[in-house]
Amino acid sequence: MLETLMQMQKRLGETPHLLRLGRLFSETVLLEIAEAEYYLTFEKGALVSIEEGPSRKTPWRFAFMTDAEALEAFWQPRPAPGFHDIFGLVKTGRGRIDGDILMLVKNLRFFKEFMALPRKGDLA
Repeated sequence: MLETLMQMQKRLGETPHLLRLGRLFSETVLLEIAEAEYYLTFEKGALVSIEEGPSRKTPWRFAFMTDAEALEAFWQPRPAPGFHDIFGLVKTGRGRIDGDILMLVKNLRFFKEFMALPRKGDLA
């Protein structure tokens, strides 16, 4: 998973429209996949660090939690209904969002497109 996140970081840096969308986003996000935790720190839309958890000392603004199988289905080039969107995962009970929901909503398109980066190639 860490390798996929690092590839997402690289692809984000190569996607100007996505960097433009995230230019006002400078936060740490907790991404929890099954029992694994990853702290993604964004600075002005760029993913500047990926740290493995768990950590009780790393503050995060919002968290997205899911299981590995659901994330794999989400990353398919044409995901099935319910796996097409992070809110689809939440609605079907395969995902959860915690923390500052307003911060997520303010940057929703950026975060959703960032999470979908592996769909465009063989990152996953």
